[in-house]
Amino acid sequence: MPIYEYECKECSEHFEVSQNITDSPLTTCSLCGGELRKIITNTSFVLKGSGWYVTDYPSSERKKAMDGKKSSDAKKDAQPAKTSDSKKEGALST
Repeated sequence: MPIYEYECKECSEHFEVSQNITDSPLTTCSLCGGELRKIITNTSFVLKGSGWYVTDYPSSERKKAMDGKKSSDAKKDAQPAKTSDSKKEGALST
């Protein structure tokens, strides 16, 4: 459930309230009866890093899969690319 911050325009009381996103915003201060305004704040949810889910929270299965992918990528890089002679001849005969 989201937490919303409010501030009273009369007494400057600042407080937080847990509300459903569909609930109506509060309008009156419970201390002095003054008008409230909703404060827009930064979220505490931050995604950091590249590939934040796979690299930051890997399970043992994901780690095995990533290790397997790295070794297969290394094998691909180690092998020279195969080209057929017909492609080379076709390019030269024009």
